[in-house]
Amino acid sequence: MAAKAPQGNQIDLSTLPLPQLQDLKTQLDRELEHLTTSFQSLRTAQSKFRDCLTSLSTGVTPASLEKPLLVPLTSSLYVPGRLTDAENVLIDIGTGFFVEKNTKDAKDFYERKVKDLQGSLKELELVINGKAGNVRMVEEVIRVRVLSAQGEGQEGKGKKAG
Repeated sequence: MAAKAPQGNQIDLSTLPLPQLQDLKTQLDRELEHLTTSFQSLRTAQSKFRDCLTSLSTGVTPASLEKPLLVPLTSSLYVPGRLTDAENVLIDIGTGFFVEKNTKDAKDFYERKVKDLQGSLKELELVINGKAGNVRMVEEVIRVRVLSAQGEGQEGKGKKAG
């Protein structure tokens, strides 16, 4: 059995001592947790961009001009406002910077973001699956080692008793 080391070299897991295997499993578990958290963050960002697309499609219309609405300042703070222009909007391009775009360009921007994130999510999913496979391999080698050590312990006891 072989697993990829961080340098890309292959190592034979069966040659590693048990403490080193356990350290490797702990490291792989941490990496897997970090990658999974990153995956969830990307999914959340993609969902927010989809929400922006929905808002542009349903909320920014000539019919909604001058109607009262709530404007989000943060994820939990909204202030009352009114839509004054159904053709141009301010979009958040990151780190607190906003750019004025017409609604068509704003939709294009958010659609590109959703598509880019989908590509990143697919790539990250492959990495996560590979890392999870490595964790399973290490767990299997540890399990075999522990079982064989227990078996050897039982054999030793049987010989002493006889």
